[in-house]
Amino acid sequence: MATIEPAGRTAFPSAPFTVDDLLEFPDDGNRYELFNGSLVVSPAPSLLHQDVIFLLQTILHQAAPPHLKVYSTVNVRPSDKDLYIPDLVVVSRDRAKAVKLMLAPSDVLLAVEVVSPSTKLHDRGTKAAAYAAAGIPIYWRIEPFEGPTLYIHELVDGSYKEPTAHKAGTTVNLSSPYPVSFDPADLIDD
Repeated sequence: MATIEPAGRTAFPSAPFTVDDLLEFPDDGNRYELFNGSLVVSPAPSLLHQDVIFLLQTILHQAAPPHLKVYSTVNVRPSDKDLYIPDLVVVSRDRAKAVKLMLAPSDVLLAVEVVSPSTKLHDRGTKAAAYAAAGIPIYWRIEPFEGPTLYIHELVDGSYKEPTAHKAGTTVNLSSPYPVSFDPADLIDD
């Protein structure tokens, strides 16, 4: 296999990549994900992006029943050629204790992505399709520049049905993966 040798770094394999290849990549502040062996590199999230993640994680953590946990930026490994890093996930406490580095998609009850200008096409299309194909039952997409707006995608017969949109200024009362209520406006710290 050919290798890529970026300036100042050791060589690592070229595409198509595997999860094992990805584990050899540098810890340089970028987020490296794999979709069918194709590498997707994202820069560190913006401050707004981080605020939305933190505020939603706080809301979800406070509402979570004792048997569930909320985590940010964890590895989800559907196959040797796929590795996803959702902004937030909800998993069972038992699975969280058993997993060292990578969750299986079957461990994830909810995956959440906060859309940034640089990731909007990926979060709206590629990740939604990949999460559905992996069997993740619920996918939330937060669009901070739409007020913000929360889009909820629910898995039905192997694909996500048309998302339900919840705009800022209205309280969302959700039952899955557990009961939680909030206004999407609460995700922006003005």
